Amino acid sequence: MPDAALAALMCPHCAGTFPARAVDGALRCSEGHAFDAARQGYINLLTGHGTRFSQDTAAMIAARADFLAAGHYSPLADAVVSAAVDAVKNASAEPVILDAGTGTGYYLRQVLAAHPAQAIALDISKFALRRAARTNPGALNLAWNLWDPLPVAAKSVDVILNIFSPRNPPEFARVLKPGGRLLVVTPDRGHLAEIAEAAGLLGIEEDKQRHLAEALQDAFEAGPDRRISLSLSLSRTDVANAALMGPAGHHLDPAALREKLAAAPDPWPVAARFRLQEFTRRR
Repeated sequence: MPDAALAALMCPHCAGTFPARAVDGALRCSEGHAFDAARQGYINLLTGHGTRFSQDTAAMIAARADFLAAGHYSPLADAVVSAAVDAVKNASAEPVILDAGTGTGYYLRQVLAAHPAQAIALDISKFALRRAARTNPGALNLAWNLWDPLPVAAKSVDVILNIFSPRNPPEFARVLKPGGRLLVVTPDRGHLAEIAEAAGLLGIEEDKQRHLAEALQDAFEAGPDRRISLSLSLSRTDVANAALMGPAGHHLDPAALREKLAAAPDPWPVAARFRLQEFTRRR
């Protein structure tokens, strides 16, 4: 088990620490609360109402894995890696990264390949975590709902990655060390607009970034704010995956979508637009 990441973990029942991993494979806190490790390599910390939230489905995660493996978002990953490495290079000797909404672990994998660090990866989807545990076996891959108080000790994390995932500003502020960095990636206006209607994509929330900045302003200093625009050439399969891998995937029927796209251009020129925002925890 990664020592620094394990030391940063907090029991969701009693806020106790996790001094060791039990022989039987369970994660056991100082007060004896135990959480079993799934055979796929992740640990489920969800209890009670936390289990009732909708998780990304197996089909959504498969579509995301295929789309990302094709390299379409590689320039975005490069930008995330650059920002994350800059954030941890002057951090503690054994930096801890919290990936809040790790998905398949795609972005975290590339960050860890570029700079040694320990990692806690959270996601509510067991289907995502199965892939994340294979992608980043050295991380603590944990099932958790990001809307709840995080199972992470105060001031224990050097960097938070929050990529296309729910944001919990009070909890992000609590778990980050003073001077720690929060990296947030959101779709920008016009993202995949060429295929939005045909593929059933959800619209981008107006003023999303302004709302984010307002929610963080008390505890964070706003830093670099970078817009990234990519010109993509997507096959029909890519377009279907782009639709199915995001929030729209919860209500789209994969077979019906692919039938609908049968007459679509192939390849289809598409613009992907993102915003990478950096925030530093006030000291």
